[in-house]
Amino acid sequence: MIFYNKAIIVPFLAWFIAQALKVAFVLIKDKKLNFKRFIETGGMPSSHSALVISLATIVGRMCGAQSVEFAISLIFAGIIMYDASGVRRAAGKQAEALNRLIEEFYVEKPRVDERLKELLGHTPTEVFVGAGLGFLIGMIF
Repeated sequence: MIFYNKAIIVPFLAWFIAQALKVAFVLIKDKKLNFKRFIETGGMPSSHSALVISLATIVGRMCGAQSVEFAISLIFAGIIMYDASGVRRAAGKQAEALNRLIEEFYVEKPRVDERLKELLGHTPTEVFVGAGLGFLIGMIF
C-alpha cells in the first residue's frame, strides 16, 4: 500500500516540517502568525530541497548508493535545488523590480489590482538548510 512506502511518506514529512518551520520563523521574526507561509514558496528553509534530499537519502538507504534509483533521485534533487536558487529566485527579483516600477509609474492610483509574487525562489543558504533538514529527516526515519 502506498501509505507504507517510506520513499513517499518521509519526503512529504520533510516538506511538512520545512513548511511548518517557515510559519514558526515568521512568527518569531514578525510576531505574527501567518498560515499563508505554510503553502507559499520561498523562504527559510527550502521545502523543495528538504523533500528531494530526504527522498534521495531514503532511496540511498533502501537501494544502496550504487543503485540506479539513488543516482536518479540525487540528480533530480540537484535539478530541483538549482532551479529553486537560480531560476525561481531570478523570477522573484524580476517581479520585485516590476512591482516597484508599477508603483513609481502610477503615483496616484496603481492600475494593477494585484502585485506580482516576489517570494518565489531561495537563497543558497535557504537551499542548503532545506537540504540539511531533508538529509536529517531521511536518516532519522
